[in-house]
Amino acid sequence: MLGLDRNVLAAAIAIAVLTLFASVAIAQSSVYQSKPEFLTESLGTAQPQSDVIWFDDELRALATEVLGHPPGMMRMRYWYDGPRTAWIVDEVGKEKPITLGIVIQNGEIQQMNVLQFRESRGWEIRYPFFTDQFDGVRLDKNDRLSERIDGITGATLSVRAATRSANLALVLSEHIRQPSQETITAP
Repeated sequence: MLGLDRNVLAAAIAIAVLTLFASVAIAQSSVYQSKPEFLTESLGTAQPQSDVIWFDDELRALATEVLGHPPGMMRMRYWYDGPRTAWIVDEVGKEKPITLGIVIQNGEIQQMNVLQFRESRGWEIRYPFFTDQFDGVRLDKNDRLSERIDGITGATLSVRAATRSANLALVLSEHIRQPSQETITAP
């Protein structure tokens, strides 16, 4: 009986080790689309015109409200072709950042792609059945998404990260669309 118990214990340890290695392998970063591929798909060229938006106190406060935490950067680069802008946003799901590419035109999301996923769970957000929900979404009067985004069982934190990223991209896009607050007086 003792021999059987050792065999069972050895088998259980082997299964646990294999499960651990499989979890680590799954948790490794998966790149679904590179930045140049995303920009080419969304704006027609891998090197479109770009600019930077700086987080002043007002924009930082708004981004903090949208994200639920202060943004981890002082500025953010975006790319554009006429009225069409592309944003690449990194937002943490549970422990690691998820990189999303978001295309906005005329104040609404045209496309959302998961470019890189680093979490061990929630990778289902990369599929069109999830990302297509963002098509046509705008900001409401409270700077929130105009449509409810359905979740995915087992991917709650990834869904929330994607939703926050879309909301941030829309807020930033709206911010750059607004004419400058500065007024020039004629001499």
